[in-house]
Amino acid sequence: MIRRILKALAGLSLATLLLACGAHIVNSGDESLPPRPEDALRVATFNVHYIVENGDGGPWSVPGWERRRGPMAAAVKAIAPDILALQESETFPATNRDGTNLTLDYLLDRTPGLAAAAKGDPAEFPSTQPILYRTDRLTLMDEGWFFFSDTPNVIYSPTFDGSWPAFASWAEFRAPSGQVFRVVNVHFEYRSGSNRLLSAALVRDRIGPVITSGTPVLLMGDINALHGSRTMARLEQAGLDFLPVDGATYHFNRGINLFGAIDHIAHSDGIAPAGDPVVLRRRFGATWPSDHYPVVADIRLRQ
Repeated sequence: MIRRILKALAGLSLATLLLACGAHIVNSGDESLPPRPEDALRVATFNVHYIVENGDGGPWSVPGWERRRGPMAAAVKAIAPDILALQESETFPATNRDGTNLTLDYLLDRTPGLAAAAKGDPAEFPSTQPILYRTDRLTLMDEGWFFFSDTPNVIYSPTFDGSWPAFASWAEFRAPSGQVFRVVNVHFEYRSGSNRLLSAALVRDRIGPVITSGTPVLLMGDINALHGSRTMARLEQAGLDFLPVDGATYHFNRGINLFGAIDHIAHSDGIAPAGDPVVLRRRFGATWPSDHYPVVADIRLRQ
């Protein structure tokens, strides 16, 4: 979907686009989050955009890593998450398979109290979709992954239509109440609708038995699909309810909000929202941390 929009906009200058979208530009930089309810967990999903070697590669690209990393850490501190699902926490051209994860290392170094789940030796565990968690509130119990592929248990296997590998990472946590729940972090491909549907069906089939067994599931990530889409409908078949994320979550790295949310948070029975989700549409300093906004929600685990 994003690729089609970018193609449609390719012939427009940035100035023309800004004029056409005037009412949709959000550059105030003063948006904030409400206080977290004392008995709730604050969860968030954030596509942080992969790091390219040079950065600043054109009018729609994100700035280089040296410019983005401080604002990104500031965004994470502003969220103050108990759980944070990251997508595209990767560095090209190495794609993290040499063990380097600049995004993750930087964020962990500057956000004391957070640790990373759903990561490991990149030869055995893909490390580009870590799940950060607050160690004084949650205990990591288990973690794993599966690829959106005909061979989902084969690491880095190509997707159903043969494009670059995409996957789900997951981690199970024990809350202070003793309840165990699973967090599933997904990133579906943006180009192929059939690939998204097959990926959603695989996720449905993997998490359905977990939900049926009585373990609550929280799904977060960039599914590259809008509310009401067939992709979301397939995930709902597993027993998930999507929170009503309002407005854009992808903004072209310019604060341009042209279409509805593609980054989402969903939950099964055993988890209840403690308020409406919030999209943190703001820059930190003079720079957007990513071309996606973080989506934040407070949840409660039902006893």
